[in-house]
Amino acid sequence: MKIIRLILAIIVCALSGYSLLTGEFGPMPYSLLLLGVMIFLTGITEYREKRKVTGILSFISGTFCFFVGIYTIWLTVAFF
Repeated sequence: MKIIRLILAIIVCALSGYSLLTGEFGPMPYSLLLLGVMIFLTGITEYREKRKVTGILSFISGTFCFFVGIYTIWLTVAFF
């Protein structure tokens, strides 16, 4: 689980850095989608370690980011 979170964090940082340096914001929905997955996995880890409040807040935050990423991708594909 730790390795998956590390890989997701590297991908999110790479996509965000690319968007920041080039000014092209096309990859940002994918970055948000992967960020949601990463936060959701953090919530699973926190919940397993008996930190229930932090785990539940991470679940909620990760789910929100995930759905906003999917919604943004859907808007981009549907209208172009």
